[in-house]
Amino acid sequence: MPASTLTIPDLAGKAVLITGASTGIGAALAQAFAQQGALVGLHYNSSADQATTLAQSIEAAGGTVFLVQADASRQGELARAVEDTAARFGRLDGLINNAGGMVARQPYAEWTDELYDAVMDLNARSVLSATRAAIPHLKRNGGFIINTTSIAARNGASNGAGLYGSSKAFIGNVTRGMAKELIPFGIRVNAVAPGVITTPFHERYSTQAQLDAALATIPQGRLGVAEDCVGAYLFLASDALSSYIIGQTIEVNGGQLMP
Repeated sequence: MPASTLTIPDLAGKAVLITGASTGIGAALAQAFAQQGALVGLHYNSSADQATTLAQSIEAAGGTVFLVQADASRQGELARAVEDTAARFGRLDGLINNAGGMVARQPYAEWTDELYDAVMDLNARSVLSATRAAIPHLKRNGGFIINTTSIAARNGASNGAGLYGSSKAFIGNVTRGMAKELIPFGIRVNAVAPGVITTPFHERYSTQAQLDAALATIPQGRLGVAEDCVGAYLFLASDALSSYIIGQTIEVNGGQLMP
């Protein structure tokens, strides 16, 4: 059954900020949570047109959405996005740390300090910054945090993507540490690790030859699409479905990696 046809009553009315939500997996999540009746904070950076179009689509379908712009790679900007979203909705019940990117493919033999800083700021520091800002709000009524990691965090990443994969491995361990620290306050922390998902991410960073090589390693026989990831996030966001699950990473990769 497609995630879009499911009804998860305990998500209705929840205020959820989704970072990196203008395209790809984040956009699919924004639509899915709005369909469940959640109040959606839709974060974007440079993709203003895509974010606006998506927000209009959500509102046309009867959903509630708040557009918030911030550069996730700049210290403190996501913290501002958190505060703006909480102020708009009067509460914050969930945070999905989805913003991220490869920045550039660069072999380990050629890595630069500039790329390291850019990758870590975008993929690692952003999660810490947004989460720190969200914690006081989530403590009020309990809630959830879902971090987006990657199959690259487990398999060493494809050629030139090592720094990206390592930054996502950092997020995997951060997820476990946060889960331990925050569950006493009723805040559940988990992660989702997408595999090779056909989104603008791979349009930008992967060649067709690289995608074909990945496809040959996927038992399910196809590359993923953003909608394939939605169910895992909805499941982890719902107390009714996953109240005793913390510190876990759900792999969504068609069987490419079975840890």
